[in-house]
Amino acid sequence: MTDAPAGRIRPIGKRRRAAVDLRATTHVVATLVLYLSPSTLLPTAVAIGYGERFWHFLAAGAIAAGLGWAVARRTADADPIGTREGYLVVALTWLFVAFYGAIPYLLSGEGQLDRPVDALFESMSGFTTTGASLLTDVESLDRSLLIWRAETQWLGGMGIIVLVLAVLPRLRVGGRQLLESELPGPEMESLGARIRQTAQRLWIVYVAITLLEIALLAILGFTGIDEQMDIFRAVAHAFTTLPSGGFSTEALSIEAFSATTQWVIAFFILVAGTNFALTYRALLRRDPRVFPRDEEFRLYVGILLVASVVLTVELWAEGVFAGEAAVRNAVFQTLTIVTSTGYSTTNWDAWPVLAVITLVGLMFIGGSAGSTSGGVKVVRHLLMGKILRRELRQTVHPELVSPIRFNSAPVDERTLRAVGSFVLMYIGVFIVGALLIAFDAARVNMDLSAIDIVAVAASAAGNIGPALGPAGPYGNFESFSDFSTVVLILLMWIGRLELLPVLVLLTRSYWRTW
Repeated sequence: MTDAPAGRIRPIGKRRRAAVDLRATTHVVATLVLYLSPSTLLPTAVAIGYGERFWHFLAAGAIAAGLGWAVARRTADADPIGTREGYLVVALTWLFVAFYGAIPYLLSGEGQLDRPVDALFESMSGFTTTGASLLTDVESLDRSLLIWRAETQWLGGMGIIVLVLAVLPRLRVGGRQLLESELPGPEMESLGARIRQTAQRLWIVYVAITLLEIALLAILGFTGIDEQMDIFRAVAHAFTTLPSGGFSTEALSIEAFSATTQWVIAFFILVAGTNFALTYRALLRRDPRVFPRDEEFRLYVGILLVASVVLTVELWAEGVFAGEAAVRNAVFQTLTIVTSTGYSTTNWDAWPVLAVITLVGLMFIGGSAGSTSGGVKVVRHLLMGKILRRELRQTVHPELVSPIRFNSAPVDERTLRAVGSFVLMYIGVFIVGALLIAFDAARVNMDLSAIDIVAVAASAAGNIGPALGPAGPYGNFESFSDFSTVVLILLMWIGRLELLPVLVLLTRSYWRTW
């Protein structure tokens, strides 16, 4: 007889095998960290150019390269990973990358980030493109550190694993498992059959649009249209716009720049929240009709238009802004919240109640699937609406067979169950996070209202950045205790990975041997 669980018979004489190959997982994670280590060369070059200290960047790159190489070499004989290992690889990669990103902050001697938990928070916020910050004086940072903050967001926007899959043709990993776990949102169709080709196409579009934004912002500075803008700020803000990040070099965020600059950045925020697969087809295949044909894009634009109109009317009626300023601030803040970018053109925490509630509600929307945005994603809202409509129709007509379609193609029931499960898990993670923050706020006598707590938890879980109260658009998270800071770090991590790669690790069945 065997000691296998009931219902499962294990052949006599065969040893139990771990359900998850930890050696293979370790090899892949170490390899990913190794190939990320040259990323510190950019801030090193900026530091040299501006006469700043640069050794802390080289040290961080050397530590990542050394440890990554040593571990990858030690586990070089590992087997390729499978579906189970893919979840663990994605979860651990983003966790270790955040630790890597914190090293330059710790070694820089910057007093605002000299505590490990603070440095980890800033790094996790960067790589997950959340844009929340503990800095009380961002403008005092060296330019090299500002570029490092921006670069962490740019790398995290399209995804570190997508980047590695694009440049490493023979990386011994299950490419499809990693790509499906890494890309945000439920994928309805792929760009191509080959995983490496898909990753390359995504990054081609991403880099091209980033360069275009840098050029346009730099032109505004060179021509005198925006005297505050220069090539350094153009690069820094392009690096944090396309990934829907929101780290700015200025204490006043985008309010520090001209109205023209704000409109230009708003356009690129709109692009960042759009499915990059659509953008690829529109630009490289010269087929702009893909946008109006896509159901998710139509709903995405519709939500932005409705919310912008509501905010414009409210701001104008309450006398907060008038004319073009009312339209610009309403449109910009709608875009930056829906897409989880987190920039600000004004202190919207002081807006009328209806406007603030509208923005908090928009934190639960998210951009398009296949974009760099965080949050639930528009396609999930679309499918949930269709599921609810079908349930109502079948309540009246029980015999009705009504398949749900997306872009005229039927969606299988497994995908629909996954969408419903994700929404429930997202709400659950948000509620747990909000309760933990509320508990800690009461413990340390921190002055947070109920709406402040909701906004803070929603902001972290949706990778949005600014919230309300002390963590408002022009505030920071410095006043939160270490416990709340750790909770927020975990929320940002889980939110960027869209819950499943992390939550599945908490189940017994994932680790069960066979």
